[in-house]
Amino acid sequence: MATSAAHELLRRAHTPDTAEHLFNERAVQKPLLLRPSSPEPSARALRRRAQAQRQARSSKRSALKPRPLSAGQKRQLGLLEIPKGQLQYAIYEPLHRLWQSYLREVLGVENKEGPPRTAFVSAASSGQMLASADMHGALLEVVRSRCVSRVGIKGIVVRDSKFIFDIITRGNALKSVPKEHTTFRFELALPATETEEVPKPLVFEIRGEQFQNRAPERANKKWKMHFQPDI
Repeated sequence: MATSAAHELLRRAHTPDTAEHLFNERAVQKPLLLRPSSPEPSARALRRRAQAQRQARSSKRSALKPRPLSAGQKRQLGLLEIPKGQLQYAIYEPLHRLWQSYLREVLGVENKEGPPRTAFVSAASSGQMLASADMHGALLEVVRSRCVSRVGIKGIVVRDSKFIFDIITRGNALKSVPKEHTTFRFELALPATETEEVPKPLVFEIRGEQFQNRAPERANKKWKMHFQPDI
């Protein structure tokens, strides 16, 4: 028989058999219910906790990943400026020759795998392809402009931004020419054919307003022919 304070108190109040029975049923075999330190969280609280944990992990990864520089930070660091040592026309002449080959392929007047194609280009057939072309490396000349002092500027495009062509001239001077209200001219040399050794180059005049987009944006833009009231 177990000897404990509860057992002794039961023996004083009941007969030995009853005290033994009550001790075994209500003291020894009775489960001990312990209240948890906090109530069971609801399903909504569990979802919020999981979402907070995911956001914490995501913010930690974002903090470790470097953020891209803003336009103001790029200007402050001078990343958009061309070094003075690179303002030389001779440096960009190979870029112009590469651009000539690129534009011939865009317009379909050069076929590297076979004989040269017929150099027939029109505004309806090639105007949209020309308007979508990248102008970095083009040798442009200003032929008409509302600002008379810009007429005659000629050089290779070293930066094709949204509203401006940055052109380096043969005198190693960097000129920023706005595209708006300006007409540019450039020539495209053609490959030699069997009938004519040195064919005449194709001469193009482009409206700066049609190029008032960044080069990557022009590549995917759909162009439509429409009337230009200021021509």
